[in-house]
This record gives sequence, structure tokens and C-alpha cells, in this order.
Amino acid sequence: MHRLSRRSVSAILRYGGVRHRNAAASVSCSSPYTDLVGENDSNTKWYSKLTTGRLNTSKSSTQVNLKSSLFSSYRYESTAAASDSSDTPPAERYEYQAEVSRLMDLIVNSLYSNKEVFLRELISNASDALDKLRFLSVTDPGLSKDAVEYDIRIQTDKDNGIVTITDTGIGMTRQELVDCLGTIAQSGTAKFLKALKDSKDAGGDNNLIGQFGVGFYSSFLVSDRVVVSTKSPKSDKQYVWEGEANASSYTIREETDPEKLIPRGTCLTLYLKRDDKGFAHPERIQKLVKNYSQFVSFPIYTWQEKGYTKEVEVDEDPAEAKQREQDEKTEMKKKTKTVVEKYWDWELTNETQPIWLRNPKDVTKEDYNEFYKKTFNEYLDPLASSHFTTEGEVEFRSILYVPAIAPSGREDIINQKTKNIRLYVKRVFISDDFDGELFPRYLSFVKGVVDSNDLPLNVSREILQESRVVRIMRKRLVRKAFDMMLGISMSENREDYEKFWENFGKHLKLGCIEDRENHKRIAPLLRFFSSQSEEEMISLDEYVENMKPDQKDIYYIASDSVTSARSTPFLERLLQKDLEVLYLVDPIDEVAIQNLKSYKEKNFVDISKEDLDLGEKNEDREKEMKQEFGQTCDWIKKHLGDKVASVQISNRLSSSPCVLVSGKFGWSANMERLMKAQTVGDTSSLEFMRSRRVFEINPEHPIIQNLNVACKSNPNDDDVLRAIDLLYDAALVSSGFTPENPAQLGQKIYDMMGMALAGKWSQPAQVHGFQQHAAQSGNPEPIEAEVVEPAQAGTQK
Repeated sequence: MHRLSRRSVSAILRYGGVRHRNAAASVSCSSPYTDLVGENDSNTKWYSKLTTGRLNTSKSSTQVNLKSSLFSSYRYESTAAASDSSDTPPAERYEYQAEVSRLMDLIVNSLYSNKEVFLRELISNASDALDKLRFLSVTDPGLSKDAVEYDIRIQTDKDNGIVTITDTGIGMTRQELVDCLGTIAQSGTAKFLKALKDSKDAGGDNNLIGQFGVGFYSSFLVSDRVVVSTKSPKSDKQYVWEGEANASSYTIREETDPEKLIPRGTCLTLYLKRDDKGFAHPERIQKLVKNYSQFVSFPIYTWQEKGYTKEVEVDEDPAEAKQREQDEKTEMKKKTKTVVEKYWDWELTNETQPIWLRNPKDVTKEDYNEFYKKTFNEYLDPLASSHFTTEGEVEFRSILYVPAIAPSGREDIINQKTKNIRLYVKRVFISDDFDGELFPRYLSFVKGVVDSNDLPLNVSREILQESRVVRIMRKRLVRKAFDMMLGISMSENREDYEKFWENFGKHLKLGCIEDRENHKRIAPLLRFFSSQSEEEMISLDEYVENMKPDQKDIYYIASDSVTSARSTPFLERLLQKDLEVLYLVDPIDEVAIQNLKSYKEKNFVDISKEDLDLGEKNEDREKEMKQEFGQTCDWIKKHLGDKVASVQISNRLSSSPCVLVSGKFGWSANMERLMKAQTVGDTSSLEFMRSRRVFEINPEHPIIQNLNVACKSNPNDDDVLRAIDLLYDAALVSSGFTPENPAQLGQKIYDMMGMALAGKWSQPAQVHGFQQHAAQSGNPEPIEAEVVEPAQAGTQK
């Protein structure tokens, strides 16, 4: 509600109003917008009439100075305390108005993002005109009495920058020119379809393309002037519509030139702008037709330069002719050469029957492969294809392909904007630039075409709008893509799926992370190496089939290669029990499996983390081991301090003395290694996300048994404590972690080797000399070798 300011009301009462405390003010507006109005201004004005009780037009009126510029509707305000409802003036209704030149500017310069779509729009209009004629001719054969074929012809003049588009469709009368071309956003096709729908005895025609009524004006994207010459079978006269860019008016006249008369249809002549005369080249027009209007229902001919070869005589050199005359034995043969004779003629540019509209039973595998290679510029046959039609809430036809090889650089797994899906609406190409609307990023390698009649598009028909229809279409396309990949995995030729996995396996692993809704479809397609299949990858179904009867979980270990995974100490007890372990050797594998969580009610368990349950609990033995080695665990924990969270007795080791396992909820050693290697990783989060480390010892190993004796006899001995440090560092490396100080670890190993090898192959004097040199360099004097030599099992040094 717009109210008057106190100053404005005071001015009204002073100059033209009635000085009465109970005066009622009624403001009436007669224009949708106004500026500051002066006394002698002839523009639209606002008036305010004040009356006492009832509206009295005889009272003086005063001009009101309102600075607000635009109202979409008008409301009347009354401040009268007591007035009858019958005295309220009736509301007035106004029609919205538009500034034509400004609207045209918006359509031409703001509606379309690519100039080349003008040809698509104009060909679509021509196709609709032909469809209308074909439909109306069923009930009125006289409309097509002229023996003229239904086609569209495009001719160019690259020297003068002129493009001419001619169709033999229904044409337009003078009034239809005014209604269709003179009224912006009035779609003749939409009006025609509405008339068909309202008619009880007529059916719809789904081949009609237009719907917004602005496609014709896309011609001004590239043209300064457009001339439309049209002849309707309903009229005996041919009319010419002419308009210019940035103009708010147009002209219509009758065609009187006999050379320009056409039997039926419409001829559009575009006079291109200086910067857009490149569109007048025949090769470019042909390329645009093949890209956007390849599958329009009617033949499209373009005016192309052609040539043929022929033999022509060559003039002889006078010297050669004289020589031949002298030689009577030489056979008389005229010299010729091959030349190319050029000429201009019409060439069929499009295919009128799209392959996806044909019955799949009538299409051979060779047809699908040929269409795939031609459409996507591929040289290898696809691994699989799927041709289907979806009906119901959303109706569309589609052909999907799985390529035989991934693109070089694998950029599509990072950038989900690909050119792999070509969207058509009523056989007219709309776009192939999508940002995940039809396929998620991890399925961006799937190629194909999608054709629908009822997709929600913006007015320029270049952008697919987000809606429930699009979401339903996306779900069905994704489902069909998974069915196609599952078919490859179940094929008798195992090499096909090996080739697929080599090229697109990472995409599916990415799907485990990004698409939880389709985990059940992705999981059967995954492949991994395992402890029982190091040369050939297996599926999760094969793993589950090989599980032991009492095995509850799916075990895995993440590493950088099969070799390092095979030699990890975490595998020792599982290999003894013949339990299969998956090797996750791809950097993305561990994250993918953690997002997958389970498969067929079997949880994924990382064997490098604490609390590993192998299903062999012996409470009596555990109690006995805790009594025997509990003091040793506390002693080792006290010496290592904050390096480990705890020291425990391990149930996963058989030949190694110890191992360093990760906490249950933190990073594994492999993940910690990967995160440190990230180029743009956050180093501040490394310490936070690094899991607690648990030092597990093997009570059956001789080293641990010797440490157990040392703990009870001499726990503060420097040699024993040094051995614990070296044992921890060795476990750190063998468990997959990176030492914080590799140089210090190397020095410890050198010292231990020096003590172990001292005096075995060298003279005592040489050993004494080395010890003296080490003392001078500031290094501690080496300990005698016999002190730290490992003792045999069951003995004590």
C-alpha cells in the first residue's frame, strides 16, 4: 500500500483540499507509471480528489507529486471513519503493456547463448509448417493439390552474406503473418495443437516442435534484415513480410514479381550481419544441419558445390610434335589430363528416420555400431549397447553405449561436463553439455542419445530445467546403464569385462562414494585381487561363495601393491586359517569399501585395525597370556610413552614378533600415507585424523619371550630399552607407517649390525681402531656383540 507523506497531504489541503478534520481522501490512479509531473507537463499525470464523506467530482482536484515509478496493480485507500461500502469506487482492470523494441532486444541478445541455434529454430518452424500441411491434407486434400514435394531447401550466397531457407509447407495468409510474426511469443504451432485438442474428431500430432513463439526472432541473432515471402493454399496471393533488427515495426506487402512467386510454402531470406557472414558458407550450413536437425522428419537439401573428373586433351609442345612427325614409327596418341569439373546442385543432408525410433528387432548390431561410430567419432566398436523405450509418467526413447576404451587423460572422471549424451526433443538436437542432470559424474563415460517429447526446457531450448520429470528420467537412464554393465560382467567372454574394468573401474569405485542409492547395483560389478587370487581379479559374489561356514565378515587389507599386501604381517594368522583377504591396491579402493560398508549382510573388516575378531576366542588361554605377559605389556607401554595408545597381546600374528595396528575409527596406515601425499591436503588435519596406534606383541615369538624375561630380571637395562625402541621402529615400517625420523632409524640399525658383527671376520686391532675412531667422532662406544645377540628359543642369555 502506497501512502502519501505528511508534506504531500499538507500541500493538498493548502491548495485544493477542504479544510476539515474528518475529510476523507480517495486517491485514484490512471496510469501504470509516472515521473515527477509539472503543471504544464503533457505526460501522464496522477490526481488526488478529496471529498467530505462522498466522492464529489465537482470539488477542486490537486496534482500529486509521486516519485515511485512503477505499480503492477492499483488499490484505493479510504481514511473515512464512516462510509458506506456502496460508495467505494469499482476497481479498474488494465492490460499489461510491453515496449516492443526492448522486448525484441531481450529476445535477440539475451535469450540465446549461441548464435548458431538460429538455423535449428528456423528449420523447426519449416518442419512444423510441413507437418501442419500433411495433417490438414488428410481432411482437405485440396490444400496439397500442387504436386510439390514436402522438403526444406537451404541456399547460401557467401559473397553477399545471404541465407535462404525455403519450405513447401502450409504457408501463411496476410492475417496469419500479422498474428504469427507480428505478435511476439504467440506460437502458431501451439495454437494449432490447441485447436486439435479441442476438436473431438481430430488427434494430436506429436511431430510438431514449436511451443514458445519466439523461434523466428532468433534469425535476428545473425541478420540485419529478414524477408519472409509466403504463399498459403488458402489464399491466391503471395505476401512478403519484412523486418529489421532493433526496429519496432515491420511491413507487409503483396508479392508482384513473377520471378519470386512460389507455388506453396514459405521462403525466408536472411541478410547477415557483417560479423556473421561466415554462416553463409555452404560447408558451415551443412555442418549445422547435421548437428541440430539431422533427424527432422522431412528431407533437408543444401546447395553444395560438387565436382566430377573427366579427361581433357592437352596442347602439345611444338618441339615434341615435330619430333613425332619425323618418327614415322611412333603411334599417333593425343595427350590428355584429368581435371575436376565443378558445378552446384542440391544435396540431401539429413537422415529422416532416427535409429532410436525404429523397432529394436529390426536393427542389427552392425547398425548400432555404425551409428555409434558416426555420432561420437569413435573408431572402435562399443562393448555393449542398450536400445529401449520408457513409457508411463515420462516417455522417451534412448540408445546407450559402453565405450571400448576410456578417453585419454581420464578427464571425464574429474569433470562431469562431458559431450557423451546427446539430448533430442522431438528429434531436434537440444544440447550435449550437461552438468550431471541426466547421468551422475561416475557414469559420465556412458554415451548415447535421449529423445523425448515432453522435457521441460527453457525458452531458448538450450537448457534442461530441473524438475521431477528430469529426476525420473535420470533414474531410469542410470538403471539401464547398470543393466548394460551387468550384462557385460555375465558375458561368456570374460575378457570383455576385464577390458571394461581396466578402463572404467575407477568410475564405479567413485560411485560407491557419491551414490549410496545405487550401492546394490554397483557392488556386484566391483573387482579386486585377493590372497587366493593374486593374478586374476574376483568379484564380491565369488568371495562370498568362497567364505568359510563360520566366517561372518569380508576381510581386506589396503596397500600400495599386491606385493606389499602379500608380505604384510597382518595376514599371518588369516593365511594359516585359510581365510581369503581382499587386496585394495588402488588409492580409491579403501574409501570406496568404507562407503559400501557391507555386501549381502557381510560387513567389510580392515585387518590392519584393532579388535580383529577371527572367531577363535579361548578365554582360558587369553587369561593365561595376560597373567604371563601383562607386566611386560605395561613395561613396554611405559617406555614407549605417547607413541602408542596401548600394548596388547595379538591374535593375528604367527611369525612376526610385533605389529602396529590402527585405531578402529581413524586412518589406516595406507590412508595416512595417501593423505600426506595430497597436493592440496590440509596438513593441520593430519594430526587430528591420525588414529591411535596399538602395539601388539606375539607371545610365542623368541624376541618377546626374551623381553618378558628381561622385564622381570633387569627392566632398566639400556640394551633392553634400546631393543624395544628398535622393535617399535621395525613394526612401524612393516605395518605400513612412515617413520618420523628415517635417519635415526637407520643409525639404530647400523649400531645393531656393528655390535652383532664385531670381531667375527676382522682382527681385534682393527675392531679396536674402529671403536677408537667412533669414540673420537662423538658416537657412543659400541656394546659388545655377545650382549645383544638374540638367544635361542627357550634359553636365557
